[in-house]
Amino acid sequence: MIGVKGEADQPNQPSQTLEAYAYQVIEEQYRRIIKQEKKVLADKEPEALHQMRVGTRRLRTALQVFDPAIEIPKAGSAKRLRDLARVLGEVRDLDVQIASLEQEYRPHLGKNEQKQLDKVARALEKQRKKAFSNMKEVLAQPLYRELKTTYTAWLKHPRYTPIARLSLSALLPDLLSPLLSHLLLHPGWLISSEETSKDSSVTLHELRKACKHARYQAEFFIPFYGEEFRNWVEEVKELQAQLGDFQDTQVFLALATDILGHKLHLPDLQDTIEQKQREALANWEEIRQKYLDKGFRYHLHQMLLQPT
Repeated sequence: MIGVKGEADQPNQPSQTLEAYAYQVIEEQYRRIIKQEKKVLADKEPEALHQMRVGTRRLRTALQVFDPAIEIPKAGSAKRLRDLARVLGEVRDLDVQIASLEQEYRPHLGKNEQKQLDKVARALEKQRKKAFSNMKEVLAQPLYRELKTTYTAWLKHPRYTPIARLSLSALLPDLLSPLLSHLLLHPGWLISSEETSKDSSVTLHELRKACKHARYQAEFFIPFYGEEFRNWVEEVKELQAQLGDFQDTQVFLALATDILGHKLHLPDLQDTIEQKQREALANWEEIRQKYLDKGFRYHLHQMLLQPT
């Protein structure tokens, strides 16, 4: 079945079909990726790389959300987008660590520790240069060109499954319930404040990714729910940011240890990192108890059943 682009112009249209809205979301996220491509290759605006990576992740999420309704060729699959996001992420993550080193860590250290941190900075810049070269090569490869060609063609002649003809409003709870279940069943909620350590950081990082995934999916459907839903999405976004800050400190410490090896004896840096970790998870116990509460979990499910 061929979709009509104009049908997606009004997200709150009562009779809007699933295929019309799926088209709108996929087009928006694909355009977001392509818009940043030249700026990313010019390497003058770090924000461009961030936006291209986010667009790639959101498009991948859109494919997962609308999978029952759309038919996308293998060249444009979620796996291809995941591989692209990973390459973009290698450069972006190093940008984040380099910025943290200069802006958040270095100002709090004495001269001796700053000299040690300068060695880390040079090593990270070297890694970043290599990662950027690899990313540039990937964006010039046939697989990436094939991905763009696939989406350009699909947007001109989209293909859907029969269920895509149904009303979006009738399907909203079915589209959103799986993401909520995945988030609420994550083992990260079982980690108490006293247990937040290096050993549990992997699980908390996975919870962060689950929050990000849930947030991206939920944001697609904000126009169809009320203020309470929007506030919940903002809450998930804030939690994702807090867990991200905690994870970034763990990653930086691992990078510094790997670079300096046995020479890593930087008490001021250690104190700064530990302080940042405490700030990131200051309200963690309150949040996790909220998400473990039976009544709150039931309320979230009920909220999804009541689109406006």
